Amino acid sequence: MIIKQLRINWQRIEFLMWPKNKIARSVLKALSIFLLVIGILFGLFLWRISLPAPKIESNKTPDSYKRVQLGKDHYAVGNCWLKKNKHGIWEMYLEGAPYERGLIYGVLAKELMEKQEVHFVGQINELIPSSMFLQVLKGFVGWFNRDIYKYIPEENQQEIYGVSRSFSDQFNYIGPKYYRIMNYHAAHDIGHALTDMNVVVGCTSFAVKNGLSADSTLLIARNFDFYMGDAFAEDKLIVFMKPDKGYKFASYSWAGLTGVVSGMNEKGITVTLNASKSDVPFTAKEPISILAREILQYASNIEEATEIAQRSETFVSESLLIGSAADKKAVIIEKSPQKMDVYESGKDYLVCANHYQGSTFLSDSVNIKNIATSDSKARFDRMTQLMERSYPLDVNEAATILRDKNGIDDKFIGYGNAKSLNQLIAHHGILFKPEQKEMWISAPPYQLGAFIHYNLNDVFSGRTSLEEAQMISEDPFLKSADYRQFEAFKETRQKITKFVMIGIPFELTPAAERNFIASNPKSYVTYVALGDYFKAKEQNKKAISYYEQALKLDVASVREAEGIERKIADCQNIKRSGFFFKRDS
Repeated sequence: MIIKQLRINWQRIEFLMWPKNKIARSVLKALSIFLLVIGILFGLFLWRISLPAPKIESNKTPDSYKRVQLGKDHYAVGNCWLKKNKHGIWEMYLEGAPYERGLIYGVLAKELMEKQEVHFVGQINELIPSSMFLQVLKGFVGWFNRDIYKYIPEENQQEIYGVSRSFSDQFNYIGPKYYRIMNYHAAHDIGHALTDMNVVVGCTSFAVKNGLSADSTLLIARNFDFYMGDAFAEDKLIVFMKPDKGYKFASYSWAGLTGVVSGMNEKGITVTLNASKSDVPFTAKEPISILAREILQYASNIEEATEIAQRSETFVSESLLIGSAADKKAVIIEKSPQKMDVYESGKDYLVCANHYQGSTFLSDSVNIKNIATSDSKARFDRMTQLMERSYPLDVNEAATILRDKNGIDDKFIGYGNAKSLNQLIAHHGILFKPEQKEMWISAPPYQLGAFIHYNLNDVFSGRTSLEEAQMISEDPFLKSADYRQFEAFKETRQKITKFVMIGIPFELTPAAERNFIASNPKSYVTYVALGDYFKAKEQNKKAISYYEQALKLDVASVREAEGIERKIADCQNIKRSGFFFKRDS
């Protein structure tokens, strides 16, 4: 009966609205069929990219928990708590089963997570100002990540789902809360796999032991050069986790990330991530931060860490520097989507940048090209040089190495050069003494602030007061005129970038132009920025002069130098790769 009525109604609509012209009717019918097919396909697309929620047996919600304020920037939910220390770093303690601890995480850090998402989405909007392209990108990411849940352990899915329930409604237009946070966990991987924009730039790390360490025990240091804007890095969070299964651990990153980029567990296993060059992947698998989290939670030695990494399917190439108190050494798990190696230097030191060193990858064409054309080898060599000068190393000397702003042989190459260990973009620096269960994390900005000391045995015993005597002092550079000049340089450069990329009005007066150069005169980055500015203003001759000045300085990589040369060609009416460019008159 219902079907018959629908048929009658459709015939009435067809009679009233269909044109009498036979050709027009045929065209409209074909168009209707086409639109119907497109609608069905779009519906199937949306269905295909939706993420199923994990199986949850608990009926608890965020409303099941009451957050109690214990003081300024200090909150508690049962035994779990969140507070901001006097150095501006947020500290969180969590315990319990996956879904419940995820819920508590969200309740405790709701405002912090919302702030991070505001900054993250704002930075994406700045990088990609076109609303149409953003929609295309959103669809691509959704399709790319459509099966990501299949590669993430059920425990982690439950925890992430619990956290997501406290996410803001503000960004529901991007996608449901659980869908968004799952995609954010893959952002690191997608960023360095699919672009040459270097959102994740050049992390560098090292380990020393025996005679090369001041007390002969294992010492590990790393810079995490992840930059998504200054605002994104304002609120750093260290999480002390006591899960219902596995080992207790500490992880340093930002609110909303349940994966790990830098961390240590109660057994003295440390994990730090260094991105490497990847082939373009076709679909997402396990995000590397989730793999790092698995290792921290379930490995007590290098063999167990290797077994966890071996059975994981990831979609980007990454080096995981693993330190182990039980083994009294560090190794690098070098992992790509197709193969894996465990690299040991055979010496009492180990250095890790953004290329592979193991025999499995020595003849790999992507790795060979990465070494030849990127800045990774330059930072590797600079790290090795500084370490050799400072043996035996203690934590203060390790922090000094992480803060080094020069190039090889102490050449000053300007601030912000990717050949430097300290590019003044780092989200954080971190130091580990695995055998003592000690770690030091940098307070902002970058790795220049004081390194704050924690002992995991003390933290998980309930003694959380900071040991100021163990703190490493802030870098004197913070109080210098050079730092103030760099901040001025960065502010102007950001305005230039926004003008070039998204057309936000900005006028660089001759005086401001001179001041900009004076604020960072030895850096090729300064002159590339000016070249981009004048190219955007169609003052091509002036743009070329600045690009040529940049090439006279120490450019970070062959890849970047080639990019500058292409910009010069764009301004010169040179035929390149089959394209013609308008000549500047």
